[in-house]
Amino acid sequence: SELIKPYLGSKYKLTEVPKSLIFCMSKHSGPVNEIQWCPVQEQSHMLLSASMDKTVKVWDAVDTGCCLKTYSCHSCAVRAAQWSSCGRRILSGGFDSMLHLTDVETGKQIFSSKNEFRVSALKFHPTESNIFICGGFSPEVKSWDIRTSKVLRVYKAAVQQTLDILFLPEGKEFLTSTDAVSRDSADRTIIAWDFQSAAKISNQIFHERYTCPSLTLHPKESVFVAQTNGSYMALFSSQRPYRINKKKRYEGHKVEGFAVGCEFSPDGTLLVTGSSDGKVFFYNYHTARIIRTLSAHKEACVSAIFHPVLPSLLATCDWAGEVKIWQ
Repeated sequence: SELIKPYLGSKYKLTEVPKSLIFCMSKHSGPVNEIQWCPVQEQSHMLLSASMDKTVKVWDAVDTGCCLKTYSCHSCAVRAAQWSSCGRRILSGGFDSMLHLTDVETGKQIFSSKNEFRVSALKFHPTESNIFICGGFSPEVKSWDIRTSKVLRVYKAAVQQTLDILFLPEGKEFLTSTDAVSRDSADRTIIAWDFQSAAKISNQIFHERYTCPSLTLHPKESVFVAQTNGSYMALFSSQRPYRINKKKRYEGHKVEGFAVGCEFSPDGTLLVTGSSDGKVFFYNYHTARIIRTLSAHKEACVSAIFHPVLPSLLATCDWAGEVKIWQ
C-alpha cells in the first residue's frame, strides 16, 4: 500500500481520534463478530472480518475498501478469527465446532480439526507461532499445536463458556473470561492460567457480578482492561495478583449483552470501545474521561480497532454486517 509505505520504519505518531468515514464495506449478510488488521506492517492494509454468515473475508481496507477474498470453509457462524504472525494464514473457529487454518493466497486449509465444542474464542501464542488456544461452549479451554494437529493441554474451569482469551506478555500466563456459573459468587469471571502446567493461578480477580465479554492488554504498561456487562470497563494489573484499579472505571458506553470489544490505541493513550447503541467511545486512558463519541452504526457496534501503523485510521464493525473505516 502506497499510503502505508511512508510510515514504515518511522516511529508511531500520536493517535488522533478519527473524524470522517472513508469506506463502508457491506458484503457480509450477517453480524460481524471480529475484525483484525494484518499484523505484518507491510501488509497492514489488509483487514480480516469473521461473520455469522459463515464466512471470513479479507479486505483492502486502506486503499480501496474492496473485498479481496472470501473464505467459506465453515458450515455455521464464524465467531473467532486471527491472522498468523506471518500474515499468510488465517485461523478461524466457528459454531460448527471446526477449527481451520487457511492459506490466504490459495484459500486452501493447511490445518482442519473437529473440536469437541463450539468455538467462541481463539488466540495465537505470542511467541510460539504454531500454538494457539481455543475456548467456547465448554468448561474446558485447549491449546493446540498446528504442526501435529493435536491438543497439547487442557485447562479445566468449572464454567459454562469461555468468552475471551488474553495472553499476558511472553505467553507464560494467560487469562480467560468466562460465563460465571455460581449465582451466589462472582469469582471465576476472570481466571489466570499457567500456560505450561495448565494450573490455575487465580480465579479471585474480578468480584463484581458481571461477565466480561472481552479483554485487552495495554501495549506499554503492565495492565489489562476487561469489558463488563455492567456497561463499564475495569482496569487490572497484568502482574500477580492481578489487582483491580478501584479508582478508574471507563463508563458511558452500553454493552447490553453484546460481545462488545475494546482495545488500546498502539501508543497506549486511548482506550476505544464499541457500544450496543452503535456508537464508538474514545476514552483517555489516564483520566478515564470520554474524549469523543462517534455515531458509527445503526446497529450494535461490537468492535473498534486502530490501525497498527497509520495513527488515526480506525476500523469498526456491527451487528448488521457492516465494516466501516474512519479517519
